[in-house]
Amino acid sequence: MPTHETLGPPDTSRADPLDFTDHAGSTDPAATTDPLTAEQAHLAASRDALRRMRERTESLEAEGGNAVSTEYLKATLYRRARSLADDPSTPLFFGRLDYAPGAGPTEDLPGARGRTHSAHRGERFYIGRRHVTDAEGDPMVVDWRAGVSRPFYRATRSAPMGVQLRRRFGFHHADLTAYEDEHLTDRSETDAASSILETEIERPRVGPMRDIVATIQPEQDDIVRADLAGTVCVQGAPGTGKTAVGLHRAAFLLYAHRDQLRRQGVLVVGPNDSFLRYIGDVLPALGEIEARQSTLPELVGRVRIRAEDPADVATLKGDARLAEVLRRAVWSHLRAPAEGLVVPRGARRFRVPAYEVSEILGGIRDRGVRYGAGRTILPQRLAHAVLLRMEADGDSPDDRVQNSVARSRPVRAYADQVWPAIDPVRLVFRLLSEPAFLAEHADGLLDEDEQALLAWARPPRSAGSARWSLADAVLIDEVADLLERTPSLGHVVLDEAQDLSPMQLRTVGRRCSTGSATVLGDLAQATTPWATRAWDEALAHLGKPDGHVEELTKGFRVPADVIAFAARLLPHIAPTLTPPSSVRRSRGDLEVVAAADPAAALAATVDGVRAALDRPGSVGLIVADAQVGALRAALDRAGVPYAQLGEEGDVDARLDVVPASLAKGLEFDHVVLAEPARIVAGEHDEVTGLRRLYVCLTRAVTSLRVVHAEPLPRQLTPLGEVPADVIGAAADRNPLID
Repeated sequence: MPTHETLGPPDTSRADPLDFTDHAGSTDPAATTDPLTAEQAHLAASRDALRRMRERTESLEAEGGNAVSTEYLKATLYRRARSLADDPSTPLFFGRLDYAPGAGPTEDLPGARGRTHSAHRGERFYIGRRHVTDAEGDPMVVDWRAGVSRPFYRATRSAPMGVQLRRRFGFHHADLTAYEDEHLTDRSETDAASSILETEIERPRVGPMRDIVATIQPEQDDIVRADLAGTVCVQGAPGTGKTAVGLHRAAFLLYAHRDQLRRQGVLVVGPNDSFLRYIGDVLPALGEIEARQSTLPELVGRVRIRAEDPADVATLKGDARLAEVLRRAVWSHLRAPAEGLVVPRGARRFRVPAYEVSEILGGIRDRGVRYGAGRTILPQRLAHAVLLRMEADGDSPDDRVQNSVARSRPVRAYADQVWPAIDPVRLVFRLLSEPAFLAEHADGLLDEDEQALLAWARPPRSAGSARWSLADAVLIDEVADLLERTPSLGHVVLDEAQDLSPMQLRTVGRRCSTGSATVLGDLAQATTPWATRAWDEALAHLGKPDGHVEELTKGFRVPADVIAFAARLLPHIAPTLTPPSSVRRSRGDLEVVAAADPAAALAATVDGVRAALDRPGSVGLIVADAQVGALRAALDRAGVPYAQLGEEGDVDARLDVVPASLAKGLEFDHVVLAEPARIVAGEHDEVTGLRRLYVCLTRAVTSLRVVHAEPLPRQLTPLGEVPADVIGAAADRNPLID
């Protein structure tokens, strides 16, 4: 009979057939009449061990050989203690692997009293969020990222990877309540869907995003464990977990390359602050506090962003051609010497002729250095030319003399004249405010109409008084990199990458020029006028043309009815993409409510919110940006408490009012979506509006209610009617569907 599912009380007739080694030193669950009780005892013992590990770390004295070493040790011990914090609301482990006696993976398991586990024959390991050892150093819980844990995600009956038994645990908060077994070497046992896995995926929640270590699927695991040296681009449909995959990849890389990435750094770039607050707890929950999180405006924070460009202007400023315009403008400051360099030394004067200075300038440029590096090199090269003349005159100068000459006032003044300093803010200000300067460097790149579009109609008085846009700040960042190389991190995770312009992609790419990246996005959810049209182009602008693209199409979070309804837009917004599919057995709740007039639609929307709040989980009321005020007023009149996304407390609220422009990347158990046509009309063109609507329709995990008085977009429902084949099943469940 099927034995895949064994929920407590367990089937004790299927006791484990092997005498496994239990690294906990507690009662062997296979040898008791109540395995669930023994597993609970192992959980309690593991929590005690983790507490002892933390206490031991906190008791250590940070005493280095000097003050700097002491502070470094203090910081190291602080990070270590923080990584050992036990979250009482989270299971310490979620799975178990029992290896067969004859085989196992070849990875070594660290932290086991120096022993080498080249084959884990007959051994048992509990898989959790962090490594926990007993007093003797043996593992009680193994980190999910360790090589020995990988079969938990990858083993199958056809390829068991040495595993005889895989056990999944069910939890309520942090209390172990159930388990399921898969006997991977038992040919008589049939496959069955995991209720525990499905329950965990569909579990309602309020608050920030959770980790998915207990539910990582094989295709996700491939991406998570991809090599650090390579850049991976994940094209992920809604609900496929691409954001979670990117974060777990960062956690895996920090585990597998700890020393390297601690030195070089890991950065997560998200689309806005609300999104970063939403995902902010994932890495700390996995014990990783080293990664930095940022938005694009924060990365380019040399100027205060106080303006927003029209769509056509922002698109032009984001065009890759601007990189060449800026390069020309920077290097145009290099000036041919009008006269030679004269350096007095005592009673003598040494002269370097202008033609030789020109050769020196050309030689430095030919080395391909940054403009600022060239300014640093030039005084030394000029001083060297002076030293050659001093030697020809019978002197024997050494390096100290050359350094003295390079620092002398005549050399520094001459170098500043032929290779002047540049301020990136003032350079971009000049390009946007002086049409002649722009025309000089945009010749052959931008036509006259484009130059006119780019230039400020009424230039500000100064760079300090200018109202800079994000696109302007990106141009300034480009100039700053032309002057001095932007420091490179070891790895960057870039989410919602489809919405970035070529110049914005270059901005992020500079932060990982010598490292690698995980690029996450969905072309069907591209909602900016300058959005990416193809991933190979985006990777080229990012500076990672050799990156490979992985496509995730299996939706684990968005219900089948909802994804099918939203997917009607795909032929119009992304015809080349594979339509997503939901793997959940629950099809979810889909309701489409047609109201007689706007007032009735407003009332139906509030009723839908109230109904959603009667169910467990988070609720998102998604509306066109222009309708936020009206919906907030309606909720206030109805006495329904809420928070607006983007304001303080938004992530922890039970109900969020979500402007459509901020919905991307988020999810809610229940979504009420008001007036789809308004969301489409809120964008600068129809395709972008339909993409925005696609984003909004796919934020629901359990239920979606669409309320409208205006006709639905024709691409969503031909002839303005709700297709019966899409919501027929839902209509049977709820009479509110029109």
